[in-house]
Amino acid sequence: MLKYFTIKAELSNINNFKEKFVLNPTVISIQKAFGAEVTEFITKFTAISHSSSLVLFTNNTFNLHALTNKNTNAIINLEKVNDILQLNNFFETINEKLPEGGIFIGCVETKGSRKIRILAKYPPAINYIVYYCDFIFKRVFPRLPITRKIYFKTTAGRNRVLSRTETLGRLYACGFKVCEEQIINNKLYFAAVKAGTPTYEPEPTYGPIYKMKRVGKEGKIIEVYKFRTMHAFAEHLQQYVYEKYNLKEGGKFSNDFRVSTLGKLFRKYWIDELPMIINLIKGDLKLVGVRPLSKHYMSLYTDDLKQKRIRVKPGLIPPFYADMPKTIAEIMESENRYLDSYMKAPFKTDLTYFFKALNNILFKKARSS
Repeated sequence: MLKYFTIKAELSNINNFKEKFVLNPTVISIQKAFGAEVTEFITKFTAISHSSSLVLFTNNTFNLHALTNKNTNAIINLEKVNDILQLNNFFETINEKLPEGGIFIGCVETKGSRKIRILAKYPPAINYIVYYCDFIFKRVFPRLPITRKIYFKTTAGRNRVLSRTETLGRLYACGFKVCEEQIINNKLYFAAVKAGTPTYEPEPTYGPIYKMKRVGKEGKIIEVYKFRTMHAFAEHLQQYVYEKYNLKEGGKFSNDFRVSTLGKLFRKYWIDELPMIINLIKGDLKLVGVRPLSKHYMSLYTDDLKQKRIRVKPGLIPPFYADMPKTIAEIMESENRYLDSYMKAPFKTDLTYFFKALNNILFKKARSS
């Protein structure tokens, strides 16, 4: 059943709110049920007692459709999102109920937090057996077509294993921008502002091979095949990761939590790149050429380099592995040199860069990661 509170209060300013803070029944209820830390996290972004704020405890999208308060500026749902069936639809409905700039606050038990909880709950040795069985049934089964129906029929989609990446990625895909996240009582609480309308794929894929939208020749969007090395919905978090952690040496994102444990292994041994041979056969890529980039990463480049890039096909083996640049500026310089040379002598340039890259990969341990 939907539980929510709307307590009217005249709050002239935030100091006045703090004076009434402990007297408000909604605040007291949240403190008792979820603790002072959760209450403090929520009040950073909205006055709980204000009539424009709704505090919910629901896992049912139907209950959200029943909300009719058009003055709602903040929705706080204290049911963990692991228990919500059709999660994208749930987030999308919250997006519809909020005005531009409205706040959505929720929580999730992440994959890491779940592991901590299960290992602490059961005796040694048994705990790892329980953990791996739980992971396979509630993380792997929902993503495989052959086991998906079994999982949802058995669990009704409740208590799913969700990663931090997937949860935040779904929020961005559904039109939100994450303002802050904090671990409280072994759950990840997040505050997100409505920044636009949903843009997620209607049928997201979770399989081992997935297609990335990249900028190809003449600026056309191509789908590049790779083995999955990141958690689902990671693509939607590029801007978030860039703003939070910036870039590390080599032009990759620093502290990129989107990469899975298996993904790191795949990148180390170039396994993730193998499906791109499909693009080579299809003619989307050539053997040597600038790396196919996402729109966001492309936006970091100079206008001049952008124009040069779209004049030629991207490549399977980029000039990066011939020059081994360390910063984004050096990467752009490397690509400029390659493109200028390629325009004058295509075959000779690609042959030279191919053998330089091969030497670095085989003898200097250049890696995909």
